[in-house]
Amino acid sequence: MHRRIFIKSTAIAASAVAVAPHLVSNAEAAPLARPMVKKSLMWGMVKEDLSVMDKFKLLKDLGYDGVELDSPDKLDMKEVLAARDKTGLLIPGTVNSMHWKLPLSDPDPKKREECAKSIEKALWDTKEYGGNTVLVVPGVVNASVTYSEAYERSQAEIRKLLPVAEKAGVKIAIENVWNQFLLSPLEAAKFVDDFKHPMVGWYLDIGNVLRYSWPVSWIEALNKRILKLHLKEFSIKKQNDLGLWKGFDVEFLEGDNNWPEVNKALAKIGYSGWASAEVSGGDRKRLLTIREKMDEVFKA
Repeated sequence: MHRRIFIKSTAIAASAVAVAPHLVSNAEAAPLARPMVKKSLMWGMVKEDLSVMDKFKLLKDLGYDGVELDSPDKLDMKEVLAARDKTGLLIPGTVNSMHWKLPLSDPDPKKREECAKSIEKALWDTKEYGGNTVLVVPGVVNASVTYSEAYERSQAEIRKLLPVAEKAGVKIAIENVWNQFLLSPLEAAKFVDDFKHPMVGWYLDIGNVLRYSWPVSWIEALNKRILKLHLKEFSIKKQNDLGLWKGFDVEFLEGDNNWPEVNKALAKIGYSGWASAEVSGGDRKRLLTIREKMDEVFKA
């Protein structure tokens, strides 16, 4: 009787040992299955009248992992680095602050050069901050700039910046915005591929897509080219009823983004990294609400 119990117990134990590595493996792999795992937001969203250090402390206390800064900007680099090191709040990347005022597609070569110089500065600033991307709007199509001109000029200017990006170890991340340019996900992928260079990728703004497409289509097409994500909502009904820009006047999970499908598509391409909120900011209470909503989006 004791022998039978011993044999049975041994068999169960052996089965457990055989299964355990599988369970451990799954446990270790589980975090990688989550596509959005690091929460960030834009520096300009913080509306509290605080010092740089106290703003960093606030965001860390509220549960954010990082904050994106503009570059060039008027912040003191030493002050920012001290706040980063003191709080542990990371700076995953920067957003170039000149690409709208002086687009890389501008007919004036001097303006294009000025924008390129600002991106160069942003690349070096980002290296100092410890980030790895500079968000760049590649150009603007309008009455004085044709589509082909925007394509050719922006490509030419970005190519000049590739040696700097290599030296800095910081990637140029092209973002989809309402600039009447690179409107198709297939074209966006081609724009990146044309460089044939690992230092160029895509910064996917999920909310911006909804005006003329669906996020899943962009995620599938851009795939490994996606470096980071901007999160915002968009309501097609509000756009139609109240005007184009009113489409953004909606909270997370109350617009037309299908977040479970977005997460599924991101997981399918193996994305696992930063997602930064780019919505209306405010005081501590508002920033906490945004972080809590992001938690819901991440788990959708």
